Amino acid sequence: AMAAVLDAARAAAAEGDPLALRDAAMLEMLYAAALRVSELCGLDIDHVDRRRQTVRVTGKGDKERVTPFGTPAHEALDAYLVRGRPVLVARGAGTSAVFLGAKGGRIGPRAVYDVVNRLVGPELGAVAIGPHSLRHSAATHLLDGGADLRTVQEMLGHASLGTTQIYTHVSAEKLAATYRLAHPRA
Repeated sequence: AMAAVLDAARAAAAEGDPLALRDAAMLEMLYAAALRVSELCGLDIDHVDRRRQTVRVTGKGDKERVTPFGTPAHEALDAYLVRGRPVLVARGAGTSAVFLGAKGGRIGPRAVYDVVNRLVGPELGAVAIGPHSLRHSAATHLLDGGADLRTVQEMLGHASLGTTQIYTHVSAEKLAATYRLAHPRA
């Protein structure tokens, strides 16, 4: 379902509308780098290393971490930075923020929530869905894919491993289902 959401956002962005380019890049970054909405809104241009495909984020308690992001996010971010952001930044007073609102200023959490709700909600059949759902999906998919808890903790910027373990209950359900299907004595 997440792939369908991201693909739909990228298809809309292909038409070149600066806000559609921004929205596709935001969704990709929220999911790929498992960012909190506050971290996404706080991103500045110099926080993004496009060559290394990493982003430097300031999380809770002003703790800084470097998080990788994959090729689809890299492509969406590049398209936005080259074709979308310059159009938006020209509407404002100039800012170092990566993600901008329609008037050219740094985007706020409410606007990000609205974008996610509009683009992700209908696809997942949810009445109201927030940016955190993409972070949750990223964590769950990493764990389901075999990433260890400590690595996921680092990526999410959790101070406590216990916070990260909240995401494992979903994976435990998947483990039980896989066990029932695959184990000869299940």
